[in-house]
Amino acid sequence: MWKQGITDFISERLKAKLDKLADDDPKRPELVAQHERQAWLADAARRVAQIQAVTHSLKAIHPDARGTNLYVEPRTLPPLAELGSHALGERFVGDVVGNAAALDVYKLLKLEVNGRSLLTALLAHDADALAALHADPAEAAKLRDAFVSLTQPRAESPSSHTLAKQLYWLTGADACDDAHYTLLAPLYATSLAHAVHTQLQEDRFGEANKAARQARRERKMHDGVFHDYPGLAVQNMGGTKPQNISQLNSERRGMNYLLPSLPPQWKVSDQRFPTHAESVFSRYFDSRPLVRQTVHALRRYLESDPDPVKGTRDHRKELVDVLVDEMVAMAAELQHAMPPGWTLDDPHFSKLNEDEQTWLDALRAELPGEEDFANRWLAMEWPDAIGTRFGNWLNARLEGKLSFSDIEFREWKKELLTDEDGFSQQLPERRKRIRAAHKGGQP
Repeated sequence: MWKQGITDFISERLKAKLDKLADDDPKRPELVAQHERQAWLADAARRVAQIQAVTHSLKAIHPDARGTNLYVEPRTLPPLAELGSHALGERFVGDVVGNAAALDVYKLLKLEVNGRSLLTALLAHDADALAALHADPAEAAKLRDAFVSLTQPRAESPSSHTLAKQLYWLTGADACDDAHYTLLAPLYATSLAHAVHTQLQEDRFGEANKAARQARRERKMHDGVFHDYPGLAVQNMGGTKPQNISQLNSERRGMNYLLPSLPPQWKVSDQRFPTHAESVFSRYFDSRPLVRQTVHALRRYLESDPDPVKGTRDHRKELVDVLVDEMVAMAAELQHAMPPGWTLDDPHFSKLNEDEQTWLDALRAELPGEEDFANRWLAMEWPDAIGTRFGNWLNARLEGKLSFSDIEFREWKKELLTDEDGFSQQLPERRKRIRAAHKGGQP
């Protein structure tokens, strides 16, 4: 299986190059000879010295740093309670640094059979992998030694660089004694970073999370899990040439995710809820700052006994419109903040007026067993009732200084049905969902 995989790999590379040449191009025979199986493998064994396989890279610290990179299989690392490269176990992706022109050699070594790469098989002296390199065991061993050498440091002893990170770590008891320090040169855990990037990409943009996000946005029940990573940052490495950092960095187009490591900040929520209330207008709506300010301004204006002219009516309407907008905003906030069915059998909210429950907890109509509630919502009598309740509330707050006509009540109903979070656009789809949830309900 390894032999066929290697043959196919070399053939594909040859085909890609021949496709760019004319049929009579004199370079074709030369390319064919270069891609003869044993010739290509021998050349790859020579070029492998130009690259190095790594799991911990120095280039990501600074692109011009020169020093030691490390290839350490995660399964050989001591287990720790903290997250680290050791957590990758057997399933990890090695990285490669060095001459980008020799990266095709690493692509060969990444070939997999039964979930195992050719490089891993050669490191383990796998007999089938060795036989795939050459029929002569001695030649196969030479090729194997050359290929696995890319996992070894390119210098005999570890070295750092002035552009690399270095820090003194206190290992003894006396902070004033230089001998009690160890000099550490941190490297970038590129294999771990790639695993994190892969997981976050799937969590953020995978089909499963898209479906969960859509359900969350529409306040629907969903069996899956929604993943979110607040405070996520992105570090770009390599600029316009991410391949200068490493192969995996190039595959990520230089993108490296950074998770927030800040301590949590306690935030006092500004959101309040109409607990133990018979109406949201009695205290809950009253408590909104803009509502208090607008009602106060409207009362003072009416107490000034303005002339009954068009300017007076227009100014009065402007102030009332502010209150209507706040009423619509309040409804949208509650519908987004509370789960569907929040008015159902909850002692904190069950006293709420029936029409207001229908208005503020619209998604309850899609829940199983809520056919009566769904029919009440579909009957669309509640907008008139809410408009009336709003008018009565405002008239009481103004101590009878303002009277309203049926035209104004109809206008408030229209506001409820057109402005509330795109309600009018959502109305046909919402009706369809409610009827689908309760087959046999009100048509």
